[in-house]
Amino acid sequence: MVQLARFTDRDTPGPIWLGVVDGDRALPITAVVDADGGQAELLRWAMARGRPGPDGDWVPLDSVSLRSPVPFPPSIRDFYAFEAHVATAREARGLAMDPDWYQLPVFYFSNPAAVLGPDDPVHAPRDCAELDYELEVAAVVGVRCSDVPAEQWLDVVAGFTVMNDWSARDLQRREMRHGLGPAKGKDFATSLGPVLVTPDELPDVRSGRPRARMTAAVDGVEWSRGDLGDLQFTWGELIAHASRDAELRPGDVIGSGTVGTGCILELSATHGGERYPWLAPGATVSCEVAGLGVLTNPIVARPDAGGGRGDGAPTSRPRSG
Repeated sequence: MVQLARFTDRDTPGPIWLGVVDGDRALPITAVVDADGGQAELLRWAMARGRPGPDGDWVPLDSVSLRSPVPFPPSIRDFYAFEAHVATAREARGLAMDPDWYQLPVFYFSNPAAVLGPDDPVHAPRDCAELDYELEVAAVVGVRCSDVPAEQWLDVVAGFTVMNDWSARDLQRREMRHGLGPAKGKDFATSLGPVLVTPDELPDVRSGRPRARMTAAVDGVEWSRGDLGDLQFTWGELIAHASRDAELRPGDVIGSGTVGTGCILELSATHGGERYPWLAPGATVSCEVAGLGVLTNPIVARPDAGGGRGDGAPTSRPRSG
């Protein structure tokens, strides 16, 4: 299994490196000089399905800071593909499962300009009092493609990474009463990382439903547990639907949707809000997927100052670019 990464030296200012992660060590291979932060090169490595060279000197993993492997995705499509999550969320709104959900793999578009990486701080957006995490896996497209047959999905996917689709539940609830969205309830942050793992050695990957244990912890205490293999639709079906009459581009992110029990919305509906309260500054959320690593982000207070996210403009928090 090849785990590709973007990282910097933890203690010394310097370039972003592209390299390989293996257990508790990292191998810097090439320094990034491209404006895309090395994203295109990393995707080319992943599509080659082998460990890039040349060999060099390994360094301790704790001596580097991992960055999002896909800092500038052209688009983010996030599906709604785990039945347990959908059923619990609908039940909380007094709704039964719609039979058409079992036939139609639906998704929404999120904000590609709001990508964060490992250890980047996350804060709730303005007017939000119900900040939530969502435990997901993302497939990353490696080549330009369209109308991909479901059985050929592995030919276009560069790899997988952990995804946390941060959600402002109170904003989302208000928006979706009007028949559109989610919009501002979702577009403030999406975390991706810590590495990009090539799909070829994930268990049962050729079935279209690779298996992997998925857990999420808040302040070191496990809150969520599920399995990637519980997807209603295969990854081939998701890729085929996403690419139907549309072009996918290298770096496009295809989210699985939230695994069952994978968010506070579900947990509080089932067990109560006192046991599973909304996230507040000072909390730390860690999403872990077997074989893909651990994606951790601290929750911080929203800065008073506003600001944009473009290059050279002020920003309220660092972006993982």
